[in-house]
Amino acid sequence: MKILTVTGYKPMEINIFNEEDERVTYVKAAIKKRLIPMIEEGLEWVILSGQMGVEMWTAEVIFDLQDNYDVQLGIFPPFENQDSRWPEPLQEKYQSIVAAADFYKPLYQGDYRGAYQFKAKNLWLADKSDACLLLMDQEYPGSTRFFYEIAKRYLPNHAIYTITPTDLDDVVEEIRMANPDYWM
Repeated sequence: MKILTVTGYKPMEINIFNEEDERVTYVKAAIKKRLIPMIEEGLEWVILSGQMGVEMWTAEVIFDLQDNYDVQLGIFPPFENQDSRWPEPLQEKYQSIVAAADFYKPLYQGDYRGAYQFKAKNLWLADKSDACLLLMDQEYPGSTRFFYEIAKRYLPNHAIYTITPTDLDDVVEEIRMANPDYWM
């Protein structure tokens, strides 16, 4: 596997309304835990659309991993200015992520024109990757279900890896157990 698409929930879908929420740390730790073995086995590129939430957190994880690993980040939003309606702090964060990415190219020139751009984005990302990693709960898939359904339907031979609520619980417990105060 050389190219991996990563996607998942937008922050409001998992009741995260502040980037300083400690749950963001746990989500990033879970993403990192899954990515490192993939990188060590030959993963070269992580691609995503750059939407807020899991995808932006993944970008930040990749930037951290680039200190020790040779992995690249490609951002392919469905259209230009996808962040134009986001809160200003998230717009600034998005712009800094785009500036630091190894590759950036909107799939459609110009601003939002229709929902078809999101479907096309999902198809494109699935088609260009060898596998995908989704942070998703099967019972409550949220907007992630659109990518998941496309990946299952059009790419039956691609691996679909998931980070589940149980995986997140495990990461939370690992982080807590790493704190010496946990054992007192």
